[in-house]
Amino acid sequence: MDTQRLILFVVFSFSLLMLWESWQKQDQPAATATAPSQSSTTGAAPVPTLDDQQRAAPTTASAALQNGARAVVTTDVLRAEIDANGGDLRSLALTRYQDAIDKKKTLQLLEQTPGREYVAQSGLIGGGLPTHKTLFHLVPGNYTLAAGQQKLQVPLTWTDPGTGMQVVKTYTFQRNSYEIDVGYQIVNSGKLAVPVYAYYQLLRDGKAPEGESHFVYTYTGPALYTEQSKFKKVDFEQIDKGEQDYPRYANDGWIGMVQHHFVSVWLPENGPKREFYTKTAGDGLYIAGVIMPEGSVQPGASLSFSTPLYAGPQEQKTLTALAPGLDYVVDYGWLTPIAAPIFWTLQKIHQFVGNWGWSIVILTILIKLMFFPLSAKSYKSMAQMRGLAPRLARLKEQFGDDRQKLHQAMMDLYKTEKINPLGGCLPVVVQIPVFIALYWALLGSVEMRQAPFMLWIQDLSAPDPYYVLPILMGITMLIQTKLNPTPPDPIQAKVMMIMPVAFSIFFFFFPAGLVLYWLVNNLISIAQQWYITHKVEAVKVGHAKR
Repeated sequence: MDTQRLILFVVFSFSLLMLWESWQKQDQPAATATAPSQSSTTGAAPVPTLDDQQRAAPTTASAALQNGARAVVTTDVLRAEIDANGGDLRSLALTRYQDAIDKKKTLQLLEQTPGREYVAQSGLIGGGLPTHKTLFHLVPGNYTLAAGQQKLQVPLTWTDPGTGMQVVKTYTFQRNSYEIDVGYQIVNSGKLAVPVYAYYQLLRDGKAPEGESHFVYTYTGPALYTEQSKFKKVDFEQIDKGEQDYPRYANDGWIGMVQHHFVSVWLPENGPKREFYTKTAGDGLYIAGVIMPEGSVQPGASLSFSTPLYAGPQEQKTLTALAPGLDYVVDYGWLTPIAAPIFWTLQKIHQFVGNWGWSIVILTILIKLMFFPLSAKSYKSMAQMRGLAPRLARLKEQFGDDRQKLHQAMMDLYKTEKINPLGGCLPVVVQIPVFIALYWALLGSVEMRQAPFMLWIQDLSAPDPYYVLPILMGITMLIQTKLNPTPPDPIQAKVMMIMPVAFSIFFFFFPAGLVLYWLVNNLISIAQQWYITHKVEAVKVGHAKR
């Protein structure tokens, strides 16, 4: 296999990668009304129980959530709506982020709209305590975090008319934070001790967020982490099939719903033995949650506890500080060991230049310089092969379709000229994982979202609106093709010429940050290859004059 075939193989492999990602996205299970339901006949189904204790369990959510009085909460980073029915968090808009389709709207992470359902729920188990279907008393209206105010609380109350038991469910919002604390205070006015278990769950449909590219696959679905099993994805298809490859019980860990650039996750404290569960809720809805034992509340006593919900962007620094393993929701695929340090370096560069676009340019230059010794060997081999192109063409004409004799003659020519046709292969192969890891790092980083570069590029996570970068990238690929040795096979030569055009069209739909990376990479490659080729040809001319 000569260098041209290797280049074709690399391009073809990358194309297969893109197609595979697209297929993965299209293969996600659709949310349909015929999805398995645990509540289709009885209207209620038990969640998993801890150990062998028998107790009342929360019912699965129905597709038609009941609406009641609402509190509308506004902070400096979000706008939330809490419903009196169950005390659910029914809506959460991240005001610092734009909608993927309509840039004039804010991004809606949690919502309850026709065709889209994604809410955060919690409730209590035991002694007739309120669940996520219980009606709480809520003072409706607007709750706004005032200037200078560091936190804002929204209380919901419930009283059992029979026993007089009281429950206060309180949402606590903080300034400049996407972490929402959900706390309970239980006052036992009865005569018996009541064991208490709390459950926290996320209900959402099985659809990918609107505005996601059909050409780039990103994961949407439940995920959990424990020290025992580490990070686990539980996609909607697994839930439909009843497959469970995660630990049901653990003394640590969290569970949440992941989508491109954003995550909502319940973060119970480590220590108490908790139970994780995932299941269908009917009508194409899915649930992922955790049950926590909270002890018992004695007669005449009270019990208080809370669990935070993080619902916001997948910022690496923030996620790492919140909980062990939470940074894994930023999915770099199987190249995480390479992609993670690459993004760390990108962040350090950004601290100095203050622009993510220029940070990508500088990082690409640094990586190309680091690999220059390897690239030089590859380009030298290409230059030598390019010099042999006319002689290889004559051999093809001489031997025609006799491939065995043609192959032997080519090997003899390589031996005579002391050229290794595979000399450029290893340097190229070694660099491939690094550049694919950089691709994943740029794709998965929410920091690229709404990040401006210059001129018309105002969002590095969105496609170039005027297709300038993809067209320039196609031109650079054409130049690279001209610098490479012409393949002796006419069909292969035509494929190599068509590939830049095909890739340009393909990259019309890619985020501008990724196209910028490929464009800069191509420009540097052209400069390096021209330099090496010129140097090799100059040496040949010098030998010829002697």
